[in-house]
Amino acid sequence: MEIGSFPFFTLEDFLPPFDPILNMNPKKRLRNNNNNNNNNNNNNEIYEIQEPLKTEDQLNDILDSFLCFEPIQSNPMENPNQSNPIFQTQQQANEFELLHHQHHNSPTKKPRRISNNNNNNSNNLVQPSAESSFVLPQQQQRRLWVKDRSKDWWERCSHPDFPEHEFRRAFRMSKSTFEMICNHLDAAVTKKNTTLRDAIPVRHRVAVCIWRLATGDPLRLVSKRFGLGISTCHKLVLEVCNAIRTVLMPKFLPWPDSAAINGIKEEFESLYGIPNVGGSMYTTHIPIIAPKQNVAHYFNKRHTERNQKTSYSVTVQGVVDPKGVFTDVCIGWPGAMSDDQVLEKSALYERASKGNLKDVKVVGNSGYPLLDWTLVPYTHQNLTWSQHALNEKIGEIQKVSKEAFARLKRRWSCLQKRTEVKLEDLPVVLGACCVLHNICEMMNEPMEPEWKFDLFDDEMVAENSIRSASAAQARDHIAHYLLHNGRVG
Repeated sequence: MEIGSFPFFTLEDFLPPFDPILNMNPKKRLRNNNNNNNNNNNNNEIYEIQEPLKTEDQLNDILDSFLCFEPIQSNPMENPNQSNPIFQTQQQANEFELLHHQHHNSPTKKPRRISNNNNNNSNNLVQPSAESSFVLPQQQQRRLWVKDRSKDWWERCSHPDFPEHEFRRAFRMSKSTFEMICNHLDAAVTKKNTTLRDAIPVRHRVAVCIWRLATGDPLRLVSKRFGLGISTCHKLVLEVCNAIRTVLMPKFLPWPDSAAINGIKEEFESLYGIPNVGGSMYTTHIPIIAPKQNVAHYFNKRHTERNQKTSYSVTVQGVVDPKGVFTDVCIGWPGAMSDDQVLEKSALYERASKGNLKDVKVVGNSGYPLLDWTLVPYTHQNLTWSQHALNEKIGEIQKVSKEAFARLKRRWSCLQKRTEVKLEDLPVVLGACCVLHNICEMMNEPMEPEWKFDLFDDEMVAENSIRSASAAQARDHIAHYLLHNGRVG
Protein backbone atom coordinates (compact mmCIF):
# COMPACT_ATOMS: atom_id res chain seq x y z
CA MET A 1 0.00 0.00 0.00
CA GLU A 2 1.26 3.46 -0.87
CA ILE A 3 1.48 5.92 2.02
CA GLY A 4 0.61 9.46 1.08
CA SER A 5 1.53 12.67 2.80
CA PHE A 6 -1.95 13.37 4.22
CA PRO A 7 -2.96 13.30 7.97
CA PHE A 8 -5.13 10.80 9.78
CA PHE A 9 -8.89 10.95 9.45
CA THR A 10 -11.02 11.54 12.55
CA LEU A 11 -14.54 10.48 13.43
CA GLU A 12 -15.90 13.85 12.34
CA ASP A 13 -14.53 13.27 8.86
CA PHE A 14 -16.79 10.26 8.44
CA LEU A 15 -20.04 11.72 9.77
CA PRO A 16 -22.84 12.62 7.32
CA PRO A 17 -23.05 14.13 4.79
CA PHE A 18 -19.59 12.74 4.01
CA ASP A 19 -19.64 9.00 3.41
CA PRO A 20 -16.54 7.51 1.77
CA ILE A 21 -18.30 4.23 1.06
CA LEU A 22 -20.74 5.95 -1.29
CA ASN A 23 -17.85 7.14 -3.44
CA MET A 24 -16.30 3.73 -3.75
CA ASN A 25 -16.90 1.37 -6.62
CA PRO A 26 -19.13 -1.40 -5.31
CA LYS A 27 -17.30 -3.85 -7.54
CA LYS A 28 -13.87 -2.91 -6.21
CA ARG A 29 -12.19 -5.63 -4.24
CA LEU A 30 -10.66 -4.62 -0.87
CA ARG A 31 -8.08 -6.49 1.18
CA ASN A 32 -8.79 -7.35 4.76
CA ASN A 33 -5.80 -8.69 6.71
CA ASN A 34 -6.69 -11.05 9.51
CA ASN A 35 -4.31 -12.99 11.64
CA ASN A 36 -6.15 -15.96 13.05
CA ASN A 37 -3.25 -18.34 12.90
CA ASN A 38 -0.89 -18.77 15.89
CA ASN A 39 2.08 -19.04 13.47
CA ASN A 40 1.59 -15.37 12.44
CA ASN A 41 0.72 -16.26 8.82
CA ASN A 42 -1.19 -13.65 6.83
CA ASN A 43 -4.52 -14.96 5.57
CA ASN A 44 -6.01 -12.42 3.21
CA GLU A 45 -9.77 -12.76 2.85
CA ILE A 46 -11.23 -11.19 -0.28
CA TYR A 47 -14.84 -10.12 -0.31
CA GLU A 48 -17.17 -7.87 -2.27
CA ILE A 49 -19.08 -4.99 -0.77
CA GLN A 50 -22.74 -5.57 -1.38
CA GLU A 51 -24.29 -3.23 1.16
CA PRO A 52 -23.20 -0.17 3.15
CA LEU A 53 -21.43 -0.79 6.42
CA LYS A 54 -22.01 0.87 9.71
CA THR A 55 -20.02 3.94 10.71
CA GLU A 56 -17.90 2.15 13.36
CA ASP A 57 -17.16 -0.70 10.96
CA GLN A 58 -16.21 1.81 8.27
CA LEU A 59 -13.63 3.46 10.52
CA ASN A 60 -12.07 0.14 11.60
CA ASP A 61 -11.87 -1.08 8.02
CA ILE A 62 -10.16 2.11 6.76
CA LEU A 63 -7.67 2.13 9.62
CA ASP A 64 -6.84 -1.50 8.95
CA SER A 65 -6.33 -0.80 5.25
CA PHE A 66 -4.09 2.24 5.92
CA LEU A 67 -1.97 0.76 8.68
CA CYS A 68 -1.66 -2.79 7.41
CA PHE A 69 -2.13 -3.64 11.07
CA GLU A 70 -2.05 -7.26 12.08
CA PRO A 71 -3.85 -8.10 15.29
CA ILE A 72 -1.69 -9.43 18.07
CA GLN A 73 -2.76 -12.48 19.95
CA SER A 74 -1.43 -12.22 23.41
CA ASN A 75 -2.48 -12.79 26.92
CA PRO A 76 -4.30 -9.73 28.26
CA MET A 77 -2.80 -10.31 31.66
CA GLU A 78 0.74 -9.76 30.35
CA ASN A 79 0.06 -6.12 29.57
CA PRO A 80 -3.19 -4.55 30.75
CA ASN A 81 -2.87 -1.73 28.25
CA GLN A 82 -3.34 -4.09 25.32
CA SER A 83 -6.90 -4.86 26.43
CA ASN A 84 -7.76 -1.20 25.98
CA PRO A 85 -8.89 -0.55 22.38
CA ILE A 86 -8.09 3.15 22.73
CA PHE A 87 -4.47 2.38 23.56
CA GLN A 88 -4.26 0.00 20.59
CA THR A 89 -5.54 2.69 18.26
CA GLN A 90 -3.02 5.22 19.63
CA GLN A 91 -0.16 2.73 19.22
CA GLN A 92 -1.22 2.11 15.63
CA ALA A 93 -1.19 5.85 14.97
CA ASN A 94 2.33 6.18 16.42
CA GLU A 95 3.59 3.35 14.23
CA PHE A 96 2.01 4.92 11.17
CA GLU A 97 3.55 8.32 11.95
CA LEU A 98 7.02 6.71 12.23
CA LEU A 99 6.62 5.06 8.85
CA HIS A 100 5.34 8.32 7.40
CA HIS A 101 8.51 10.18 8.47
CA GLN A 102 10.67 7.45 6.99
CA HIS A 103 9.10 7.65 3.55
CA HIS A 104 7.94 11.24 3.20
CA ASN A 105 10.65 11.95 0.60
CA SER A 106 9.76 8.92 -1.52
CA PRO A 107 5.98 8.37 -1.40
CA THR A 108 6.14 5.50 -3.93
CA LYS A 109 8.37 3.32 -1.76
CA LYS A 110 6.55 0.51 0.01
CA PRO A 111 7.16 0.34 3.75
CA ARG A 112 8.17 -2.78 5.54
CA ARG A 113 5.42 -4.38 7.58
CA ILE A 114 5.95 -3.94 11.31
CA SER A 115 4.75 -6.73 13.54
CA ASN A 116 5.10 -7.28 17.27
CA ASN A 117 6.00 -10.67 18.65
CA ASN A 118 4.38 -12.13 21.68
CA ASN A 119 7.57 -11.69 23.70
CA ASN A 120 7.92 -7.95 22.94
CA ASN A 121 6.54 -5.37 25.31
CA SER A 122 4.11 -2.93 23.76
CA ASN A 123 5.88 -0.02 25.46
CA ASN A 124 9.14 -0.62 23.57
CA LEU A 125 10.18 1.69 20.74
CA VAL A 126 9.62 0.49 17.20
CA GLN A 127 12.98 -0.64 15.77
CA PRO A 128 13.68 0.44 12.16
CA SER A 129 14.57 -2.18 9.59
CA ALA A 130 18.09 -2.67 8.21
CA GLU A 131 17.05 -1.13 4.90
CA SER A 132 15.58 1.97 6.49
CA SER A 133 17.62 5.19 6.52
CA PHE A 134 15.94 6.39 9.71
CA VAL A 135 18.43 6.69 12.60
CA LEU A 136 17.41 7.53 16.11
CA PRO A 137 19.24 10.60 17.48
CA GLN A 138 21.99 9.77 19.93
CA GLN A 139 24.01 11.97 22.26
CA GLN A 140 27.62 12.10 21.06
CA GLN A 141 30.52 13.25 23.15
CA ARG A 142 32.90 15.79 21.60
CA ARG A 143 36.53 14.87 21.45
CA LEU A 144 39.61 16.80 20.34
CA TRP A 145 41.63 15.37 17.48
CA VAL A 146 45.31 16.36 17.41
CA LYS A 147 47.79 14.85 15.00
CA ASP A 148 50.66 13.16 16.75
CA ARG A 149 53.98 14.52 15.49
CA SER A 150 57.43 13.56 16.62
CA LYS A 151 59.42 16.13 18.61
CA ASP A 152 62.46 13.90 19.16
CA TRP A 153 64.91 16.16 17.32
CA TRP A 154 63.97 19.29 19.28
CA GLU A 155 63.94 17.40 22.57
CA ARG A 156 67.49 16.25 21.88
CA CYS A 157 68.59 19.77 20.95
CA SER A 158 67.06 21.30 24.05
CA HIS A 159 68.68 18.74 26.33
CA PRO A 160 71.63 20.10 28.37
CA ASP A 161 73.89 17.30 27.13
CA PHE A 162 73.41 18.23 23.47
CA PRO A 163 76.84 19.11 21.94
CA GLU A 164 77.62 22.82 21.68
CA HIS A 165 79.08 22.69 18.19
CA GLU A 166 76.03 20.87 16.80
CA PHE A 167 73.71 23.41 18.40
CA ARG A 168 75.73 26.25 16.84
CA ARG A 169 75.64 24.56 13.47
CA ALA A 170 71.85 24.24 13.63
CA PHE A 171 70.96 27.67 15.07
CA ARG A 172 74.00 29.77 14.06
CA MET A 173 74.63 30.70 17.69
CA SER A 174 75.70 29.20 21.00
CA LYS A 175 73.35 27.95 23.70
CA SER A 176 74.08 30.94 25.93
CA THR A 177 73.17 33.41 23.18
CA PHE A 178 70.01 31.47 22.44
CA GLU A 179 68.99 31.52 26.10
CA MET A 180 69.66 35.26 26.27
CA ILE A 181 67.32 35.86 23.32
CA CYS A 182 64.62 33.68 24.90
CA ASN A 183 64.87 35.62 28.15
CA HIS A 184 64.40 38.94 26.36
CA LEU A 185 61.41 37.65 24.37
CA ASP A 186 59.74 35.75 27.19
CA ALA A 187 57.11 38.37 28.03
CA ALA A 188 56.26 39.10 24.37
CA VAL A 189 56.10 35.50 23.15
CA THR A 190 54.59 33.57 26.09
CA LYS A 191 51.07 32.22 25.57
CA LYS A 192 48.67 30.87 28.18
CA ASN A 193 47.44 27.29 28.32
CA THR A 194 43.86 26.58 27.32
CA THR A 195 41.41 23.85 28.25
CA LEU A 196 42.02 22.13 24.91
CA ARG A 197 45.81 22.09 24.81
CA ASP A 198 48.97 23.41 26.40
CA ALA A 199 50.72 26.42 24.90
CA ILE A 200 53.99 25.96 23.03
CA PRO A 201 56.92 26.92 25.28
CA VAL A 202 58.94 30.06 24.58
CA ARG A 203 62.15 28.18 23.78
CA HIS A 204 60.28 26.02 21.29
CA ARG A 205 58.76 29.07 19.59
CA VAL A 206 62.06 30.94 19.33
CA ALA A 207 63.83 27.83 18.07
CA VAL A 208 61.33 27.40 15.22
CA CYS A 209 61.91 30.99 14.07
CA ILE A 210 65.70 30.96 14.33
CA TRP A 211 66.07 27.58 12.65
CA ARG A 212 63.82 28.69 9.80
CA LEU A 213 65.89 31.87 9.28
CA ALA A 214 69.18 30.02 9.62
CA THR A 215 68.47 27.20 7.18
CA GLY A 216 65.94 28.75 4.84
CA ASP A 217 64.24 25.34 4.55
CA PRO A 218 60.57 25.24 3.50
CA LEU A 219 57.89 25.13 6.15
CA ARG A 220 57.07 21.46 5.57
CA LEU A 221 60.59 20.52 6.69
CA VAL A 222 60.38 22.87 9.67
CA SER A 223 57.13 21.14 10.59
CA LYS A 224 58.75 17.69 10.54
CA ARG A 225 61.79 18.90 12.46
CA PHE A 226 59.89 20.46 15.37
CA GLY A 227 56.76 18.31 15.41
CA LEU A 228 54.33 21.15 14.70
CA GLY A 229 51.85 21.93 11.96
CA ILE A 230 52.92 23.84 8.87
CA SER A 231 50.55 26.71 9.52
CA THR A 232 51.64 26.78 13.16
CA CYS A 233 55.30 27.08 12.14
CA HIS A 234 54.51 29.91 9.73
CA LYS A 235 52.58 31.73 12.44
CA LEU A 236 55.38 31.25 14.97
CA VAL A 237 58.01 32.65 12.60
CA LEU A 238 56.04 35.84 12.05
CA GLU A 239 55.16 36.23 15.74
CA VAL A 240 58.74 35.84 16.91
CA CYS A 241 60.04 38.16 14.16
CA ASN A 242 57.54 40.81 15.24
CA ALA A 243 58.66 40.36 18.85
CA ILE A 244 62.29 40.75 17.80
CA ARG A 245 61.46 43.98 15.99
CA THR A 246 59.46 45.32 18.94
CA VAL A 247 61.64 44.19 21.85
CA LEU A 248 65.17 43.60 20.58
CA MET A 249 65.59 46.14 17.78
CA PRO A 250 65.56 49.21 20.09
CA LYS A 251 68.19 47.52 22.26
CA PHE A 252 70.52 45.99 19.69
CA LEU A 253 70.02 48.13 16.57
CA PRO A 254 69.74 51.78 17.64
CA TRP A 255 71.26 54.79 15.97
CA PRO A 256 74.27 55.64 18.20
CA ASP A 257 74.12 58.65 20.46
CA SER A 258 76.75 61.42 20.46
CA ALA A 259 79.13 59.53 22.75
CA ALA A 260 78.90 56.36 20.66
CA ILE A 261 79.37 58.35 17.45
CA ASN A 262 82.57 59.89 18.79
CA GLY A 263 83.87 56.43 19.63
CA ILE A 264 83.04 55.16 16.13
CA LYS A 265 84.77 58.14 14.47
CA GLU A 266 87.91 57.62 16.53
CA GLU A 267 88.06 53.92 15.68
CA PHE A 268 87.58 54.49 11.94
CA GLU A 269 90.26 57.20 11.93
CA SER A 270 92.74 55.01 13.77
CA LEU A 271 92.19 52.17 11.29
CA TYR A 272 91.90 54.02 7.97
CA GLY A 273 93.15 57.56 8.62
CA ILE A 274 90.00 59.41 7.51
CA PRO A 275 88.50 61.67 10.20
CA ASN A 276 84.79 62.06 11.12
CA VAL A 277 83.65 58.75 9.59
CA GLY A 278 80.50 57.66 11.41
CA GLY A 279 79.72 54.51 9.44
CA SER A 280 80.09 52.43 6.28
CA MET A 281 77.03 52.15 4.05
CA TYR A 282 76.04 49.41 1.61
CA THR A 283 72.87 48.21 -0.19
CA THR A 284 72.14 44.61 -1.08
CA HIS A 285 69.25 42.85 -2.82
CA ILE A 286 67.12 40.00 -1.48
CA PRO A 287 65.54 37.76 -4.17
CA ILE A 288 61.77 37.32 -4.08
CA ILE A 289 59.07 35.61 -6.11
CA ALA A 290 57.48 37.83 -8.73
CA PRO A 291 54.71 39.79 -6.97
CA LYS A 292 51.19 39.93 -8.36
CA GLN A 293 51.05 43.72 -8.29
CA ASN A 294 53.57 46.32 -9.48
CA VAL A 295 55.84 43.58 -10.76
CA ALA A 296 57.89 46.02 -12.87
CA HIS A 297 58.97 47.93 -9.76
CA TYR A 298 60.64 44.82 -8.34
CA PHE A 299 62.34 43.73 -11.55
CA ASN A 300 66.13 43.62 -11.02
CA LYS A 301 67.68 44.44 -14.35
CA ARG A 302 71.31 44.07 -13.25
CA HIS A 303 70.84 40.62 -11.74
CA THR A 304 68.77 39.52 -14.73
CA GLU A 305 71.51 40.50 -17.18
CA ARG A 306 74.24 38.89 -15.10
CA ASN A 307 72.43 35.61 -14.33
CA GLN A 308 70.51 35.36 -17.63
CA LYS A 309 67.41 34.69 -15.56
CA THR A 310 64.53 36.98 -14.69
CA SER A 311 65.09 38.27 -11.17
CA TYR A 312 62.96 40.22 -8.72
CA SER A 313 64.20 41.63 -5.44
CA VAL A 314 63.78 44.02 -2.54
CA THR A 315 66.58 46.16 -1.15
CA VAL A 316 68.25 46.28 2.25
CA GLN A 317 70.37 49.36 2.98
CA GLY A 318 72.53 49.30 6.09
CA VAL A 319 75.11 51.36 7.93
CA VAL A 320 77.66 49.51 10.09
CA ASP A 321 80.33 50.46 12.63
CA PRO A 322 83.99 49.29 12.40
CA LYS A 323 83.02 45.90 13.91
CA GLY A 324 80.36 45.19 11.32
CA VAL A 325 77.39 45.86 13.63
CA PHE A 326 74.40 47.55 12.01
CA THR A 327 73.55 51.00 13.32
CA ASP A 328 70.84 51.77 10.74
CA VAL A 329 68.84 49.74 8.24
CA CYS A 330 66.33 50.59 5.53
CA ILE A 331 64.40 47.57 4.28
CA GLY A 332 61.81 46.74 1.68
CA TRP A 333 62.11 49.17 -1.21
CA PRO A 334 61.66 47.62 -4.71
CA GLY A 335 64.70 46.18 -6.44
CA ALA A 336 64.29 48.34 -9.54
CA MET A 337 65.37 51.38 -7.52
CA SER A 338 69.01 52.46 -7.60
CA ASP A 339 71.13 52.92 -4.50
CA ASP A 340 70.77 56.69 -4.49
CA GLN A 341 66.98 56.41 -4.81
CA VAL A 342 66.83 54.05 -1.85
CA LEU A 343 68.99 56.45 0.16
CA GLU A 344 66.57 59.30 -0.48
CA LYS A 345 63.71 57.18 0.89
CA SER A 346 65.53 56.15 4.06
CA ALA A 347 65.24 57.46 7.61
CA LEU A 348 68.99 58.14 7.49
CA TYR A 349 68.46 60.73 4.75
CA GLU A 350 65.68 62.34 6.75
CA ARG A 351 67.85 62.39 9.85
CA ALA A 352 70.62 64.11 7.93
CA SER A 353 68.22 66.63 6.39
CA LYS A 354 67.26 67.72 9.91
CA GLY A 355 70.90 68.41 10.76
CA ASN A 356 71.38 65.45 13.10
CA LEU A 357 74.51 64.23 11.26
CA LYS A 358 76.65 67.31 11.76
CA ASP A 359 80.40 66.58 11.56
CA VAL A 360 79.66 62.98 10.58
CA LYS A 361 80.56 61.32 7.27
CA VAL A 362 78.94 58.13 6.06
CA VAL A 363 81.13 56.34 3.52
CA GLY A 364 79.45 54.74 0.50
CA ASN A 365 80.35 53.35 -2.91
CA SER A 366 79.96 55.00 -6.31
CA GLY A 367 76.23 54.21 -6.35
CA TYR A 368 75.58 56.94 -3.75
CA PRO A 369 75.69 60.68 -4.41
CA LEU A 370 78.23 63.03 -2.84
CA LEU A 371 76.47 65.05 -0.14
CA ASP A 372 77.55 67.14 2.82
CA TRP A 373 77.33 64.08 5.07
CA THR A 374 78.37 61.34 2.60
CA LEU A 375 81.82 60.44 1.32
CA VAL A 376 82.05 58.52 -1.98
CA PRO A 377 85.00 57.74 -4.32
CA TYR A 378 86.01 59.71 -7.38
CA THR A 379 84.41 58.37 -10.56
CA HIS A 380 85.98 60.50 -13.32
CA GLN A 381 88.94 59.46 -15.47
CA ASN A 382 92.63 60.41 -15.00
CA LEU A 383 92.72 60.50 -11.20
CA THR A 384 95.55 62.16 -9.37
CA TRP A 385 97.67 60.25 -6.91
CA SER A 386 95.88 61.76 -3.89
CA GLN A 387 92.48 61.04 -5.44
CA HIS A 388 93.49 57.46 -6.18
CA ALA A 389 94.77 57.10 -2.59
CA LEU A 390 91.47 58.37 -1.21
CA ASN A 391 89.56 55.87 -3.37
CA GLU A 392 91.63 53.06 -1.88
CA LYS A 393 90.84 54.19 1.66
CA ILE A 394 87.16 54.50 0.84
CA GLY A 395 87.28 51.00 -0.62
CA GLU A 396 88.74 49.64 2.61
CA ILE A 397 85.99 51.27 4.66
CA GLN A 398 83.42 50.04 2.18
CA LYS A 399 84.75 46.52 2.64
CA VAL A 400 83.62 46.61 6.28
CA SER A 401 79.97 47.01 5.36
CA LYS A 402 80.18 44.61 2.42
CA GLU A 403 81.67 41.88 4.62
CA ALA A 404 79.00 42.56 7.24
CA PHE A 405 76.28 41.91 4.64
CA ALA A 406 78.14 38.79 3.50
CA ARG A 407 78.13 37.43 7.06
CA LEU A 408 74.47 38.39 7.36
CA LYS A 409 73.56 36.24 4.35
CA ARG A 410 75.89 33.41 5.33
CA ARG A 411 74.46 33.17 8.81
CA TRP A 412 70.80 33.47 7.74
CA SER A 413 70.41 31.34 4.64
CA CYS A 414 66.82 32.44 4.08
CA LEU A 415 68.26 35.61 2.49
CA GLN A 416 70.12 33.69 -0.19
CA LYS A 417 67.13 32.40 -2.14
CA ARG A 418 63.60 33.35 -2.95
CA THR A 419 61.54 33.13 0.17
CA GLU A 420 58.00 31.87 0.79
CA VAL A 421 57.21 34.86 3.01
CA LYS A 422 54.62 37.26 1.64
CA LEU A 423 55.87 40.61 0.41
CA GLU A 424 54.04 42.55 3.12
CA ASP A 425 55.62 40.41 5.86
CA LEU A 426 59.12 40.35 4.38
CA PRO A 427 60.44 43.61 5.95
CA VAL A 428 59.71 42.26 9.43
CA VAL A 429 61.62 39.03 8.69
CA LEU A 430 64.58 40.89 7.17
CA GLY A 431 64.69 43.25 10.13
CA ALA A 432 64.77 40.29 12.51
CA CYS A 433 67.74 38.87 10.61
CA CYS A 434 69.63 42.15 10.99
CA VAL A 435 68.91 42.25 14.74
CA LEU A 436 70.03 38.65 15.21
CA HIS A 437 73.15 39.44 13.20
CA ASN A 438 73.99 42.25 15.62
CA ILE A 439 73.47 39.97 18.62
CA CYS A 440 75.79 37.33 17.17
CA GLU A 441 78.43 39.97 16.32
CA MET A 442 78.27 41.47 19.81
CA MET A 443 78.53 38.01 21.38
CA ASN A 444 81.50 37.17 19.11
CA GLU A 445 79.78 34.14 17.60
CA PRO A 446 82.22 32.50 15.14
CA MET A 447 81.41 31.80 11.51
CA GLU A 448 81.62 28.15 10.49
CA PRO A 449 83.62 27.38 7.30
CA GLU A 450 80.69 25.60 5.67
CA TRP A 451 78.59 28.77 5.78
CA LYS A 452 79.75 29.97 2.39
CA PHE A 453 78.09 32.58 0.21
CA ASP A 454 79.56 34.92 -2.39
CA LEU A 455 78.01 38.35 -2.11
CA PHE A 456 77.69 40.09 -5.46
CA ASP A 457 75.80 43.31 -6.11
CA ASP A 458 76.37 45.28 -9.29
CA GLU A 459 77.42 48.84 -8.60
CA MET A 460 76.18 51.61 -10.83
CA VAL A 461 77.35 55.20 -10.74
CA ALA A 462 74.69 57.60 -9.56
CA GLU A 463 73.22 59.80 -12.27
CA ASN A 464 73.97 62.95 -10.32
CA SER A 465 77.02 61.90 -8.36
CA ILE A 466 77.95 65.38 -7.04
CA ARG A 467 75.07 67.28 -5.45
CA SER A 468 76.98 69.70 -3.27
CA ALA A 469 79.89 71.92 -4.24
CA SER A 470 80.97 72.24 -0.62
CA ALA A 471 81.01 68.46 -0.32
CA ALA A 472 83.31 68.22 -3.36
CA GLN A 473 85.74 70.69 -1.78
CA ALA A 474 85.65 68.82 1.51
CA ARG A 475 86.52 65.58 -0.29
CA ASP A 476 89.52 67.25 -1.95
CA HIS A 477 90.73 68.48 1.45
CA ILE A 478 90.50 64.94 2.83
CA ALA A 479 92.58 63.62 -0.09
CA HIS A 480 95.31 66.22 0.51
CA TYR A 481 95.20 65.55 4.26
CA LEU A 482 95.91 61.85 3.67
CA LEU A 483 98.77 62.63 1.31
CA HIS A 484 100.55 65.25 3.45
CA ASN A 485 100.10 63.44 6.77
CA GLY A 486 101.48 60.13 5.65
CA ARG A 487 98.19 58.27 5.94
CA VAL A 488 98.56 56.77 2.48
CA GLY A 489 100.24 53.43 2.57
